[in-house]
Amino acid sequence: MLVDCHFYLCYVCTSKESLGWTPKFFFLGILYPDNIGFRILFTLLFPDKIEVMTRYKAIISYDGFAFAGFQRQPHTRSVQEEIEKNLTRLNKGQAITVHGAGRTDSGVHALGQVIHFDLPYQMDEEKLRFALDTQSPEDIDVISIEIVADDFHCRYAKHSKTYEFIVDRGRPKNPMRRHYATHFPYPLDVERMQEAVKKLEGTHDFTGFTASGTSVEDKVRTITEASLSVDETGQFLTFTFSGNGFLYKQIRNMVGTLLKIGNNRMPVEQIDLILEKKDRQLAGPTAAPNGLYLKEIRYEE
Repeated sequence: MLVDCHFYLCYVCTSKESLGWTPKFFFLGILYPDNIGFRILFTLLFPDKIEVMTRYKAIISYDGFAFAGFQRQPHTRSVQEEIEKNLTRLNKGQAITVHGAGRTDSGVHALGQVIHFDLPYQMDEEKLRFALDTQSPEDIDVISIEIVADDFHCRYAKHSKTYEFIVDRGRPKNPMRRHYATHFPYPLDVERMQEAVKKLEGTHDFTGFTASGTSVEDKVRTITEASLSVDETGQFLTFTFSGNGFLYKQIRNMVGTLLKIGNNRMPVEQIDLILEKKDRQLAGPTAAPNGLYLKEIRYEE
């Protein structure tokens, strides 16, 4: 259970016969809900002020076409805001904050995004899932909800992510797929791309595949799987990337580079050069967001 509190200035009165009641002030500091020491102290001092919270973890999917991204943004539609509005409605108007494991960009889809939130009551998990799902718009689906430990945080708990990027190389272009696959109607050498994509596996500094201007200083990440498969029709290519984290636009920059290699406009060894030189100018263009899917997030036990 969580104590929903922020900071408190409290006083304790000590009795002296000659002086009467003497207030003595103590600044308890900033009380974070996950800080057990402060939680215990606050419970002892203010037992009547405790608001018991239950933490829930949810897996959701969404069609990213009509969203400006997962994260709440002013004057535009976001996945986070839609879910927070529905939870606030379920919580009788009391605001609820949703935390996401990943911040997908505008137009990027999710098959298995993970979120967590706290409610001041405990509810049957399936009933809560059903209530939240039926209140959500058609482009958001609530797959599952479970009660988790108070200290679980979907973003900071150790986990790995898997993304997929779908490329449609069919001719003519299928307009029904325009929001869900990136169209690339040019010749592609699949074997060259399959050879090149394997060079991305392992622990590397991915500065050369990061969007310029990113504020992240440590750009070392580990990719445990990087692969390319082709469907039975030969029309759709699926790039799969799994790892402990990805930088801003990293996957779209890697796919843009791989497509350029497949189109024989870059050598396979260009991947090695980009990783070595850490130069964004050596990589290919940024692929469009509509082919990218956050497929799965797996947490360590």
